[in-house]
Amino acid sequence: MNNAIYNFREPKNEPVLLYKPGSGERRLLEEELKAQKNQIIDIPLIIGGKEIRTGKTGKVVMPSDHQHVLATYHIATEKEVSLAINAALDAKCEWMNLSWMERAAIMAKAAELISKRYRYRINAATMLGQGKNVMQAEIDAACEVIDYLRFNIFFASLIYREQPISESENINRLEYRPLEGFVFTVTPFNFTAIASNLNTSVALMGNTTVWKPATTSLLSNYYLMKIFEEAGLPAGVINFLPGSGALISSIVLKHKDLAGIHFTGSNSTFNSMWKQVADNLSAYKSYPKLVGETGGKDFIFAHQSANPLELATAIVRGSFEYQGQKCSAASRAYIPKSIWKETKFQMMKMISEIKVGDVIDFKNPVNAVIDEISFDKIMSYLDKVKSSGEAKIIAGGTGDKSKGFFIDPTVIVTDNPHYFTMEEEIFGPVMTIYIYSDDRFEETLKLCDETSPYGLTGSIFSNDKYAMIKACRALRYAAGNFYINDKPTGAMVGQQPFGGARASGTNDKAGSHLNLLRWVSPRTIKETLIPATGFKYPFME
Repeated sequence: MNNAIYNFREPKNEPVLLYKPGSGERRLLEEELKAQKNQIIDIPLIIGGKEIRTGKTGKVVMPSDHQHVLATYHIATEKEVSLAINAALDAKCEWMNLSWMERAAIMAKAAELISKRYRYRINAATMLGQGKNVMQAEIDAACEVIDYLRFNIFFASLIYREQPISESENINRLEYRPLEGFVFTVTPFNFTAIASNLNTSVALMGNTTVWKPATTSLLSNYYLMKIFEEAGLPAGVINFLPGSGALISSIVLKHKDLAGIHFTGSNSTFNSMWKQVADNLSAYKSYPKLVGETGGKDFIFAHQSANPLELATAIVRGSFEYQGQKCSAASRAYIPKSIWKETKFQMMKMISEIKVGDVIDFKNPVNAVIDEISFDKIMSYLDKVKSSGEAKIIAGGTGDKSKGFFIDPTVIVTDNPHYFTMEEEIFGPVMTIYIYSDDRFEETLKLCDETSPYGLTGSIFSNDKYAMIKACRALRYAAGNFYINDKPTGAMVGQQPFGGARASGTNDKAGSHLNLLRWVSPRTIKETLIPATGFKYPFME
């Protein structure tokens, strides 16, 4: 069975279901939503394939109804963190020596299980637990999870196929070893797909992980873990460890066998981890590989040739889908004065039609932000704007957390291109717009490039090809994912590899072979067919 050289064909992206009224998928999802809403499940730790209940518990609640409990979860203590590390190390040898095709088969089966058997379970859990509407859940928890699993095994086959040149006297090989040790994966609340990929991309290449999931995404993440197990993932390859990030990191980051960190989250947390790793370098067996995506202050930049309706649509979709809680969400825009009036009219008309409410009602495109901490942070920004003389709120600016953490889509207009909401990541449904004079296009491009410390996503709207290319060059380092005449969100696996630099992370491009290369440590092997029998060379004669 293992004597074949097997390569996976390039897959197609998973089709997005539309959930139209009366459709079969809508009925099945509504049934699953009702079932999950009417139960409280118990979420254990999963270490070395065993479910562990510590008795120290917390609650998973709905962002749209924070009194509604969806699950009770068990919290890791120092003991369980050490158990998880040992389980990952114990599982490593057998897992990495398994044929890569067998590892890939597990990932392929997980993708099929989600596509065919558990689509509605994972979508409903993401909707209820993370506050996503039906379409945002479908493109994330179903389609993107499936795409990562399928495309990564294709990318892995390309990597393993890449080999050095051999001559008649020798045979040269590259062995793509997994990293020596275990990988610490720290996943965010906002994308179920990221939670999946940060673990499965690492595991596919022969590594084992200690997984710290975000507390606010535990429902969907637990279901993911159970799906991986059903797909045949051996015990200890991925160890599911809910709990305090500070506690878990304090133990993991000091361990001599830490081989890498796969992270998505805040800039401050990643910076702290990097510093701790630097402080512990002398203790490690190898230099840990650090891969992180940390956020953005993503922009939409318009030229005077832009179509106002297209621009307004991109602002509304790019800023307010999933309440702006995407690393790629648009949160600042630069619009020329000549098209601002029409753009504003179209934008305000769209915003007036947006309904804010519970994910259960499919007519609500905007739902609750993730938790009270997030709600209070966003509202503090808006309160500061209201008392400022440098900006004006022209839409939204209000919120209500009495039942759920709801904030209305908010648009701020400022005359100051360095106003704090133009520079700081807010991570909510807030867009700030700066109006510039048409004749200051190039000057404003420079402002856009230099205003924010981030460099994740951005877009240019222009029907002038020269202006478009000029913007693309001027903003070369302002965005790792750059869009032309489109909103700066919605990257698809295999089509737009995702990641940015500057303060946005290490730009290792999830959704491509580049990310997988970070999780291997290649070894070159040279076999000489007829060894030399004397030490002298011709020049010595």
